[in-house]
Amino acid sequence: MSSPVWHPFTQHGLGETIPRVTRTEGAFLYTDDGRRIIDAISSWWVTTHGHCHPAIMAAIADQAGKMDQIIFAGWTHEPAETLAQGLVEIMPPALEHVFFSDSGSTAVEVALKMALGFFANRGEPRSRILVLEHSYHGDTIGAMSVGARGVYNQAYAPLLFDVGTIPYPAAGAEQATLDALEQACRAGPAAFIVEPLVLGAGGMLFYPPRVLSEMRAICARHGVLFIADEVMTAWGRTGTLLASEQAGVVPDILCLSKGLTGGAIPLAVTMATAAIFDAHLSSDRSRMFFHSSSYTANPIACAAANANLEIWRTEPVLERIANLAQRQAAWAEQLSQRPTIHNARVCGTIAAFELASATGTYLDDLGPRLLAFFKARDLLLRPLGNTVYVMPPYCIDDASLTAIYNAIADASDTT
Repeated sequence: MSSPVWHPFTQHGLGETIPRVTRTEGAFLYTDDGRRIIDAISSWWVTTHGHCHPAIMAAIADQAGKMDQIIFAGWTHEPAETLAQGLVEIMPPALEHVFFSDSGSTAVEVALKMALGFFANRGEPRSRILVLEHSYHGDTIGAMSVGARGVYNQAYAPLLFDVGTIPYPAAGAEQATLDALEQACRAGPAAFIVEPLVLGAGGMLFYPPRVLSEMRAICARHGVLFIADEVMTAWGRTGTLLASEQAGVVPDILCLSKGLTGGAIPLAVTMATAAIFDAHLSSDRSRMFFHSSSYTANPIACAAANANLEIWRTEPVLERIANLAQRQAAWAEQLSQRPTIHNARVCGTIAAFELASATGTYLDDLGPRLLAFFKARDLLLRPLGNTVYVMPPYCIDDASLTAIYNAIADASDTT
């Protein structure tokens, strides 16, 4: 009898074997057939310090014995208050308010609703959202609407709202992006949402900090709210706490998730400036921010996030990140010498490459063949079409990195 589980981004009709993981530790997953798998993508970009970090696990266990879940509408609790204060202290000072949700997608949904509510409550007719070409912001309806359109959301097109798309700032074409954004902002949209420095699911596409800085300046000149989706890029992935730091950019609204709890348990926040909060502040109940979910600010998840913040405060996290970034860059340089590997690039702890492919599209059959190849080598690597990327936990050792890159080299020769 087949399993009743319906897995995400999985075509069950292909009958592919799905490994069963029984425990995790550090940079490794352990399966029920005795294999040790190197987690080369941080289990979809979430695990920062390593799986089952003792401090985070202890915080979860301690909180679970005190309080599991309470309503957060009109009620509060210490883990959420401590976390909100901790985030305000570690993030840019202008981001004074913290709204809790459950995932990266919902953090984006919250951000979009905040932006529209801001203008609606001010009596300004602004509702259009600008997005960057090839972007990805999640799989809920609003998040899909502000992401790239393709085979993965084609069936849901009737549900998606129209957006203004700004061309991706490819090398040599950055000015075209800035000109297009300037032109679009003149029409008075509500907000521009971006993935700072790295477009993740769109193919690990990088662009320089100066472009991010100029895009922020254009939005500011036209009163367009700037939303930074740092769900993937925050918590050190690009080499700094926030990718936006490298451009000297402070957004009006910031989306965080994934590494917020060290990747241990789902939690997200949307941080906003005082202006965004104040636009919803009134004695008129119709002007409140109408958003919530059952598990908003779950105390156990907040406890995990507080433990993560304490790790950032007391341990040399940025040193580990810098060390991993150097090792990633060295391996990328080595692989770039191979004729079957193209466009080797690194941004902080993220390395990406393209392998020779007929089309390079998401549904290219090279992707599944690479996935099977890496599984056979006891590696969790999940290519995006013909783009192979490496984004491991910061604790990964040299032997594991060597195994990852040797497998990529072999794959480039055999696929």
